[in-house]
Amino acid sequence: MFKKISTLALVSMLALTMLSACGSSKEESSNSSSTTTSTSAATETSGAETTTEAAVPAEVTIQHALGTATVQTNPQKVVVFDYGALDTLDKLGVEIAAVPQGSLPAYLSKFKDDKYADAGTLFEPDFEKISALKPDVIFIGGRTGEAYAELNKIAPTIQVSLDFAKYSESFNEHTQWYAQLFSKQSETDALLAEIESAKADLKAKAANAGKALIVLTTGGKLSAYGPGSRFGVIHDSYGFVPADDKIEASTHGQSISNEYIAEKNPDILFVVDRDLVAGGDGAKPAQQVIENELVKKTNAYKNGKIIYLNPDYWYLSGGGLQSELAMVQEAAQAVQ
Repeated sequence: MFKKISTLALVSMLALTMLSACGSSKEESSNSSSTTTSTSAATETSGAETTTEAAVPAEVTIQHALGTATVQTNPQKVVVFDYGALDTLDKLGVEIAAVPQGSLPAYLSKFKDDKYADAGTLFEPDFEKISALKPDVIFIGGRTGEAYAELNKIAPTIQVSLDFAKYSESFNEHTQWYAQLFSKQSETDALLAEIESAKADLKAKAANAGKALIVLTTGGKLSAYGPGSRFGVIHDSYGFVPADDKIEASTHGQSISNEYIAEKNPDILFVVDRDLVAGGDGAKPAQQVIENELVKKTNAYKNGKIIYLNPDYWYLSGGGLQSELAMVQEAAQAVQ
């Protein structure tokens, strides 16, 4: 009897031991699974953070015409001495700290408000005021080129003047700089696509629109611009055939006369009135300078194809996301 009880007790003890071991094994298995999931989640989170950091670098290095600038991404205090850059940054919703307020294009007149510091003039920056602002980045154009070295001592300074010999490539490159610096890639891509679409539509029509001539008027004088010049985008990107393909490509154009216009007899005459935005001695409205007896004999005048272009866009702020679209739309008047 005793032996039987002892045997039963031994069996019971063995059963309890097996159950305990089984439960412990299940618990360890459960703990092991939990740890693996947690590690995996941490890895995924870490991966997501790495991806985000890779997409938005801490800083951007830009090689420009005057040197190299390394700027922290999303700079907060921005000083602008180029109205094309101001145009783009305004369109992208970037806050501006200071800008030369004296010669602003009319459509950017909001920057005359007291909330923006007056940075001096395009040719003579107010170095003391700019230094006091402690800017993160400064953008300049050709008019401010001589001040580059001094401005670059204050903050990373980027020259954003367009290369007229490769206008569209230059514009696209500079616009991508802004997109990278201010984390505005998707907005920028959409706006560039809109401009490219408008250009493609215009180019399809411009090739058969006849010969075109581009002139600038100032102080009663005339200058002509051809391919590769300051306003050469009309030929190079929009597709208008030049009335004269031998015009000297220079910043100030080739000096011409009314006789020259009559001789070339353009089918389309594009006119930029510098005096409207710059004034000066002998300033005259472009229409008074252009519409004389000689020019009235041209096909352009006879067919109502003298197109007066807005100098705010063409002379002051070319290279901006807003101005570039407006320029295409203005040139398109010639094929309507």
